[in-house]
Amino acid sequence: MRILFLVLMGVLLATIGLMLQRVFQGPTIFDRMNGLGVITADTILLIVLFGFLDNQPGMYVDLAMAYAMMGCLGSVVLAKYLGGKKL
Repeated sequence: MRILFLVLMGVLLATIGLMLQRVFQGPTIFDRMNGLGVITADTILLIVLFGFLDNQPGMYVDLAMAYAMMGCLGSVVLAKYLGGKKL
């Protein structure tokens, strides 16, 4: 099971690398925002997988939930900023 988690973590890191390319070279702002959303989701999965590898999933799930809330709030703020509305 440990090997499966390590392989999944490697795949997620590769996906994050590809999305970083999309964030920096995306032709439109929507591509960049989509890339940031995928990076956030993959980072949450990495945190949870690392918790299972460390045999303390409860602590890492709490950290992942906090990161998810910050990511959601950041996406809303960025969307409002790009939409031209005041916060």
